[in-house]
Amino acid sequence: MKKQAVVINAKDNVATVVDDFPAGTILNYALGHSEGTVQLLQDTPMGHKCAICEILAGADVIKYGESIGRATANINPGEHVHVHNVESRRGRGGS
Repeated sequence: MKKQAVVINAKDNVATVVDDFPAGTILNYALGHSEGTVQLLQDTPMGHKCAICEILAGADVIKYGESIGRATANINPGEHVHVHNVESRRGRGGS
């Protein structure tokens, strides 16, 4: 299997793609000895994330085993995960 995305931790609910991929691509990723696939729902540029499972609105987006923000809408498997559907919990200036 050619690695098309990186998933680091078993807690992660996103994968980081290693190239530009168009919508419809069946993306292969590996985590340890397990393999998974997800079909991309949107074009996803290199270095960006896609959901590898459903992420409900308000839930944590997990990368490297840590929360990198919260989903502002429901995110389906294969959906591009970026600033349009994730809000950082850091650096917002609020209390």
